[in-house]
Amino acid sequence: MSRVLVLNSGSSSVKYRLLSGAEHLASGVVERIGELGSPVPDHRAALKVVADLLAAEGLGLDSPELVAIGHRVVHGGTTFTEPTLITDGVVRKIEELIPLAPLHNPANLTGIEVARRLRPDLPQVAVFDTAFHATIPPAASTYAIDQAVAERLGVRRYGFHGTSHAYVSRQAALLTDRPEANVIVLHLGNGASASAVAAGRCVDTSMGMTPLEGLVMGTRSGDLDPAIVLYLARAGGMSLDEIDVLLNRRSGMLGLCGDNDLRAVAERVSEGDPDAELAMSVYCHRLRKYVGAYYAVLGTVDVIAFTGGVGENSALVRERSLAGLGALGITVDPARNVRGGTIISPDGGGVRVAVIPTDEEFEIARQTLLVVSRTNGG
Repeated sequence: MSRVLVLNSGSSSVKYRLLSGAEHLASGVVERIGELGSPVPDHRAALKVVADLLAAEGLGLDSPELVAIGHRVVHGGTTFTEPTLITDGVVRKIEELIPLAPLHNPANLTGIEVARRLRPDLPQVAVFDTAFHATIPPAASTYAIDQAVAERLGVRRYGFHGTSHAYVSRQAALLTDRPEANVIVLHLGNGASASAVAAGRCVDTSMGMTPLEGLVMGTRSGDLDPAIVLYLARAGGMSLDEIDVLLNRRSGMLGLCGDNDLRAVAERVSEGDPDAELAMSVYCHRLRKYVGAYYAVLGTVDVIAFTGGVGENSALVRERSLAGLGALGITVDPARNVRGGTIISPDGGGVRVAVIPTDEEFEIARQTLLVVSRTNGG
C-alpha cells in the first residue's frame, strides 16, 4: 500500500510519522536542532537523521512504496484554503505569508526546502492549519475595524488547529445517523481552540488572526479586552515585546496559578488550593461560554467532541465545562466520564458528548494522498 511521510518542522525540532493508509509504520522526533552542543546542526542534518532512523527499520526514504511527503504549514492566509501541491511558486507564496506566522512558517519552509532536495522526484504537499477554517462566513471572520486597514494588513479571523478540527469533526459525525451533523469540537491542549462545524464545514472558530484569541490556554490569555494592551503600555510602561511575552507566555493557566499543566492544576484543586481553583473555574467558564455561543451559531448540535491532551484525559474539565447546560440537552454521565470511552453522555440525551483522540498526522497524510490522486488524474 502507498506510504506517506508526514513532516512537522519546527524551529528546533522535526516530528515525523510514516503511514501506510491508516497503519502507523514509524514515528519520532528530532530535537535541539541548531542548539549549542547538539549533534544536529541544522534541518538538513535533522532530516538525514529521520532518513537514517527509517532506513534502520527497513522503511527508507528511497522505498518505491513512498509516494508522497506531507508537510504541516501553520499559516496559509487567504491564499491557501486547501492542501496544495508544493511548487517553487507555492514556496514563494508561503514566504510572503511569514509576517502572519513569523515563528512557524519559516521553520515549515525549511523542512519543505530540505525534503524537496532529498526527494525532488516525489510529490510533496503543504497542509495548512488555517485551511479548514476558510469556510467561515464573513460575519464570523471579519473584525469590526476600518476595513481599508484590515484589507491592507490581512487582519481577519483565520483560525488554527485546522487538521485536528477536520479529523475530529468528521469522526464525531460518524457517531450519528446524520451525514449533515452539527458538531462542536473542543481541542484542548497547552494550546486550545473550539470550532463550530455544520455538515462538515467550519462556520466559526475561537482562535483569530493569531492563536492568542479564544479559550484560556496553558500560557496564553485567550479573549481579552484589547484596551488592556493600551493600558499596559501607557500605565505600565511595558513595551510591545514585553506585552507579547506576557500574553503569550506568562498568561493563561500559568499566569493564574503558576502551573500550565492541567494535571498539576487538577491535583492542586483536589487539595483545596484557591489559586488552582480559580484558574480551573476561569478555564471551564470560558469553555462553557463558547459551547453556548456555538450552539447559538449552529442552531442545533448533534455532538460535542473533546480532543487534545486535556480534552481526552481530564474528566474534571469535561464535567465542569458542560455543567449547567442540561436545558440545551447537554449533560455528562459522571460514571462514563470518569471511566472513559467514546460516549460520555447518558443514553437518550439530546446531544452526544464524545471523547475522540485526534490524529493530525493521519489527517495530513489523508489530505496529501487526495492531492496526489487529483494531480495524477485519479
